[in-house]
Amino acid sequence: MQTSRARLRRPLLLAVGAGATVAALAAGMGTSAFAATVFSDTFSDGDAAGWSKSGGTWAVAGGAFTQSSTASELARQFAGQSGWTDYQVQARVRPTGFASSSALVGLAARASSSTKMYRLALLGSGRAELQAVNGSQITSLGSASVGAATGTWYTLRIEASGSTIRGYVNGAQVGGGSNSLVGAGRIGLVTAYAAGSFDDVTVDSTVSSPTTPPTSTSPTPTPTGTPPPPASWPTPTASVKVDATVPVSGTFDGGMKRYYGIGDGGQSESQDPMFELAAGATLKNVIIGAPAGDGVHCEGNCTLVNVWWEDVGEDAATFRGGTTYTVDGGGARSASDKVFQHNGPGTVYIRNFRVESSGKLYRACGNCSTSYQRHVAMDNVTATGTKVLAGINTNWGDTARFSRITILNDPNRSTRICVKYQGVPKGSEPTEIGEGADGVNCFYSASDITYR
Repeated sequence: MQTSRARLRRPLLLAVGAGATVAALAAGMGTSAFAATVFSDTFSDGDAAGWSKSGGTWAVAGGAFTQSSTASELARQFAGQSGWTDYQVQARVRPTGFASSSALVGLAARASSSTKMYRLALLGSGRAELQAVNGSQITSLGSASVGAATGTWYTLRIEASGSTIRGYVNGAQVGGGSNSLVGAGRIGLVTAYAAGSFDDVTVDSTVSSPTTPPTSTSPTPTPTGTPPPPASWPTPTASVKVDATVPVSGTFDGGMKRYYGIGDGGQSESQDPMFELAAGATLKNVIIGAPAGDGVHCEGNCTLVNVWWEDVGEDAATFRGGTTYTVDGGGARSASDKVFQHNGPGTVYIRNFRVESSGKLYRACGNCSTSYQRHVAMDNVTATGTKVLAGINTNWGDTARFSRITILNDPNRSTRICVKYQGVPKGSEPTEIGEGADGVNCFYSASDITYR
């Protein structure tokens, strides 16, 4: 189901222990193998906690962070940690007023001080420019005409990996190159003699990384010797008919009972879910039978352990809010469209899972109301009769990573591992633009895929 819901701020959320989170971030995020979202802010909670101001007139209103003065020479808000090294930061930015053609509204990365940073600026001239800023000395790393206009939202993204810096506007690269001005620093929202609004800020912990993610950075490490998913489907211990959505907070252990009874068993939109998980909830040892409506909804970070879908209806699970979602064990079959729908930001981890007779195992929303950057990491997954493992939107910077994938009964190797789409605004339909490993959005090698 391709819908999205506004989220509250969830800064620095990783599904690891608090000590490990602090250690990983303090060491510099470049050591992470996943493109894990470690900071996000939608400002829907009505405040700017976690940001530090340097100049300007700032306020949170209407779900956005706004700087309203075009008279401010430099107005900035900073967040994050000074030790952040390799990461990418993305935000939606809307200029609302330019005092001159050189005035700017933009995004900053690796800000080591209030005057030293990499900056991606929308200029009053209508151009976008990626800049290395060191006080009054500004070095251009590339620019392009984007027709920057007041009142229009633009998605800006800066990628910083080692000495390589790139800048993107609405998914198209406008500048990039090698520069060693600053190696670490916070993120920033900036204006200069301009007014603007900012929303949907996200930080991902790495730009490029190894094909096979080290298990030490997964939410819960998977031992190298983990057996493949079970070859047979579990037998329910009992059956429970459900007449209304079951809310879950904390942990719900179903004891391997079959739950069924919501919806019409088809693909019709807007069916109610069988289970709705609050932020931080865990659903485990559950068999979901037909009809199952829209399966499981995760409203925040969630964990699904040993959950089985006997006959997927609209979707098996929809990840709507949060930053980290884990599916560990279990399986799904008969999903005519897709098994897992990813509408919110962040990363979905799918491991020790089997999928049968389905369209797609995972799809990053290509036409939701908010164009988040989304990521998926699959490990120890077995697929039979499934057309696509992952569908992602490359223009939004989505990534998909695969390791220990087993594909059964596919002598012609027709199963598509990673299909790329061009994400579009809500109301339009995404366009397929390619498939296959590329080391940019789709990460896997021949050794990661086994055919039997």
